[in-house]
Amino acid sequence: MCLVALAIDQSRRFPLVIAANRDEFFKRPTARLAWWSPGAGRPDILGGRDLEAGGTWLGLTAAGRLAFITNVRDPSRQDPQAPSRGEIVPRWLSGDLQTDRFWMRTALAGHNGFNLVAADFQRGECFWASSHEVHPVRLERGLFGLSNGRLDAPWPKVDLLKARVDAALSASDSVDTLSSRLFEALGDRTLADDALLPSTGVSPEWEKLLSAAFIRTPDGSYGTRCSTLVITERVNKRLVTHVLERTYAASGGMALLRRSTLKDWPPRYSEAPPAEAPAQGSVDEADDPPNRGAAVPRKTRVRSLLKPERPRRTRPAAD
Repeated sequence: MCLVALAIDQSRRFPLVIAANRDEFFKRPTARLAWWSPGAGRPDILGGRDLEAGGTWLGLTAAGRLAFITNVRDPSRQDPQAPSRGEIVPRWLSGDLQTDRFWMRTALAGHNGFNLVAADFQRGECFWASSHEVHPVRLERGLFGLSNGRLDAPWPKVDLLKARVDAALSASDSVDTLSSRLFEALGDRTLADDALLPSTGVSPEWEKLLSAAFIRTPDGSYGTRCSTLVITERVNKRLVTHVLERTYAASGGMALLRRSTLKDWPPRYSEAPPAEAPAQGSVDEADDPPNRGAAVPRKTRVRSLLKPERPRRTRPAAD
């Protein structure tokens, strides 16, 4: 995953929205969006799958965990013998460790540079962690952007995608309309001005080429392999989440679309986990995402997806 925008509780109707592009070499074997098992005794994952190393760049579980990862672009610090970063996401999705313990194990695993956004909606928590940072950062409600630098680094394509997601949330009255606007934003091939390009250790020509939201190298060997949307919609008092994936071939042509719909997902947070996870949705081939119902009434009081962070207690000052 190389470009992601994440909106949490920015819209009353659409409380969770993720719009993401995965850039990769086309020769790397990949499975499309589906439910798949990471191993015996571990919960199934909904997401694409890297068939070379077995991991994924974005996925979720029926029990309420979600995660996505991007590489940190720094050629001077690449270890070709390092374990695949794609295994970090299934490790989070399959486990039950809280963020601090999970991060301690992951930080010592020897991966090349990465960013990880990991959510546990049963606990009402979402965090950003980076191999270039000492501790994870708790995310509250807001609109965030991530590419191959720090969270919300002011790269042109990050700022542009965030602006277009914000505009789409304001202007969309259905899942159809919102998904269409988000796919359009992810398909933008506009290159940034040279003066605005970051300096990440690759050549200026590559910085320019990688500055667009949608990437395709002149020889067709590398580029945007898929665009993924996660859209949670409030339908009356229930949450319905739509996961949509467009996949692209190196030769161009028609993009293929898959979707899955999960009812009552993400789960409401609580002090204790619920007895049962919501049922898994099926994955369908489609041309367009469905519109699944009317918007929640404007005056309805709604609950945030994230649990408010409790203020730390301080000792009273001594007299």
